[in-house]
This record gives sequence, C-alpha cells and structure tokens, in this order.
Amino acid sequence: MLRKLTPPQLIVISFALVILLGAFLLMLPPAANGAPVAFIDALFTSASAVCVTGLIVVDTGTKFTLTGQLIILVLIQLGGLGIMTYSVVFVLLMGRKLAFREKLLISDTFSQIPVENLGSLVKRIFLFTFIIEGSGALLLFCRWLWDFPWPRAAYLAVFHAVSAFCNAGFSPFSDSLMGYRADLTVNLVIMGLIVCGGIGFLVLNELPVYVQAKLKGQHIRLSLHSKLVLSVTTALIVAGALLIFLAERHNTLRLLPYGEGMMAAFFQSVTARTAGFNTLDISSFGNASLMVVILLMFIGASPGSCGGGVKTTAFGVFILTSWARLTGRDETSFYGRTLPDSTVLNAFTIVTAAIVVLFVFMLLLSVADAGLHLPLAQERCRFLGMFFEEVSAFATVGLSAGITATLSVFGKILIIMLMFIGRVGPLTVLVFIIRRKSRRSFRYAEEQVMIG
Repeated sequence: MLRKLTPPQLIVISFALVILLGAFLLMLPPAANGAPVAFIDALFTSASAVCVTGLIVVDTGTKFTLTGQLIILVLIQLGGLGIMTYSVVFVLLMGRKLAFREKLLISDTFSQIPVENLGSLVKRIFLFTFIIEGSGALLLFCRWLWDFPWPRAAYLAVFHAVSAFCNAGFSPFSDSLMGYRADLTVNLVIMGLIVCGGIGFLVLNELPVYVQAKLKGQHIRLSLHSKLVLSVTTALIVAGALLIFLAERHNTLRLLPYGEGMMAAFFQSVTARTAGFNTLDISSFGNASLMVVILLMFIGASPGSCGGGVKTTAFGVFILTSWARLTGRDETSFYGRTLPDSTVLNAFTIVTAAIVVLFVFMLLLSVADAGLHLPLAQERCRFLGMFFEEVSAFATVGLSAGITATLSVFGKILIIMLMFIGRVGPLTVLVFIIRRKSRRSFRYAEEQVMIG
C-alpha cells in the first residue's frame, strides 16, 4: 500500500499522523494542569508545533505541565527538520543504504542536491542542527543563570534554542520574550538562531566551505541559490526593521530609548520571517506596521529550511522577473546568470497559489466570524486582525494580533488547515489531492490574447 504512494502523498500523510498523535498525547491528564485540554485545542497546539507555527489557543507555560511542554518540544523538533528527514536518518543508523524511493522523498525538499549526495547531506543537516541549537542553548543558559535556578535555566535555554532554530515561536513565558526586550544577549542569540534556521540547510551547508576557502585564500563562488537567499534575506531584515521603526516610533516604541527601540524593530523584522517570538505587543501595532509584518510573513523563510511562506527565492525571482519585463527584457538574470524559464514559472505558480489559498480561507474565516454576530463596526475592525492571523498561520510564523483565541471551532479548524498547508506546501497538497495526468504527445496551436 505504502509503495503505491507518491513522495508528496507520503509527506502529507506523515505530517497528518504525527499531528493526530501529538493531539492525543496532549489530551492526556499528565500533559495539562487542571482539566485535560479539549480535543480541538490539543489538535490546534499539536498542529502549531509540528508545523512550527507558534500560534496558541491556550497558554503554553501555564496550561501545560513539564510533560506537556516536552511533548510540544519533540513535536517542534520533528516538524522543524521534517519527518521524512528523520526516517532517512533511522535508515542510515541501521546501516542500510538509501533506496531510490527514500532519496526521492528527500530530493523533494532539497531539489538542488544530486540524488547520490542526499545521504551525506542529511547527516550534515543533523550535525549542523545540534551544533547550532547546542551553541544557542549554552549561551542562553549562561544568561538565564542570572535569573533562574540552573535546572530551570537549562530547560528554558534548550526549549527556546530548539523553538528559535526551528522557527516555531513557542515559549514557556506567557509574554513570549517581551520581558527581555532590552537584553542584548537574548535578542542576539534568538535572532541568530532564527536566521540560521530560516536561510535553509543548503546555504548552511555551503557557507562554512565558502568561508574556509576564503580564509585560505582560495577562489570559490557561492551558488546562485545561496546568493539569492542571502541577498533577499538581508534586504528584507534591514528594510523591515527600518519600516517598523518608522511606523512605530510614536506608538509602541515611543517610551523606549533609541537603541532599545531599534533593537526591538530589528527583532520583529527577523521574527516575522516565520519565527513567531515577539518583544513588542503585536496587538498594539498600527495598521502600517501590521501591513509590513504581513508582507514579511507572506515571503517567509528560504527553501529547505524550518520556515514557511512563499520563500525568499520565489519572491526574489518574482520581483526580478517583474522588473525584467517592465524594463523590456525577456530573460530574468541575477549575478551574471540567466534563470531558466521553469524556475520563473515555478516562482509565479507558488506566489499565485499562496494568494489564492489566502483569499479562499479569508472568505471562509469571514463566514465563520459572522457566526459570532458581532456589530458591523467591530466586525470591520477585526478584518485586518483576522487577515494578519491567517497569513501568520499560512506562513507558519505564529505572531498574533490577539484574534486566534477568540475564533469559533470552525475558525480554529480553518487555521489548523492553513498551518498544515503552509508547512507541507500548497503545491504538495494539490499533488496529494489531484492525480497527475500523463503528458500529451501533441501541442495545440498558439493564439494571442490581450493582456493588461
């Protein structure tokens, strides 16, 4: 039965099964303080953890016991690296060689790596993950030893390091990291972990080799993929921070010193790229700031990473192609290289699919919200907040404008579906649902239509 399933179908089914298992575990009495968690809330929390989103309907630090929080942490780590990646590691640990089918599963995520090199790549992914998470946890542990007993400091350090690197945004603190807004160590470590987890394992795999060669005076070039990821990531972080700072300087930043306010703006710009932590009250943001964060969330992280969104490369190719067409050029080029038409088409397909998914689910969420029978003025005010929450779920970010906990059961189910689609990818879900047709052996005659 399993052998008849395609790689996208196996990915969708594996994520769905882990989410259901996580929900049942979180419903057990040892996982929660007081009354057991309701099924819909356990399912929401499990989906948010596996999809590394961070949206919550019950407070992680107060509602869940240590057992419940550890279950969430395991779900985050499983979802962050990808369930199929773990299955490949188990095969390698058992001393077996990867079958072609297993290589296909991983190549769906790491499409730029030759199939024969995937086994060594997966090993390096785990090595990089535990080195980066371990380093982040050690730095946070040293900082939090000043505030907590060492067992509590160690637990908080590990939890936040894993959550930050996997771009999950879960925190045992009820106010996320707002209490550490002015703390340079916590801010820099968390931002560093988020960026490392969001640029993608292909870039993490290439950067050490590039830096090492440069230090030895050797001439080596980064791949076009890495150049595009690093360029778009840097531009978005800097531009996002400046826009948030300018938009919020008379609002949430008005009482903060200049340096603290700029650090908070940079933190929000970084975390909006699918991480979900916050040092400022997002529900107090003005409309301009919310729109900036929505755009950053929509773009998201990079391919082969722990994050969601349409991805930095798709957005970069989309902008480069649009600019090329507007300036009268037929080809899309970057750093002296021309991008294939298939890459351009894929980028436009991903962006278009994301916009369609968001429009459809926004319509459904509006219908679900209508069941609350709110006054028209209040319903209109909720629209931007609901849209923010929707994009946050789809891009697996986890930032909230304070709407999620007030959603109806139907609304929560819609957000769960959005988190799932955002994590496995809209195109993967479509391939899972629709059987791919065989290619035609002919092509229809061309005919022009008016555009624009």
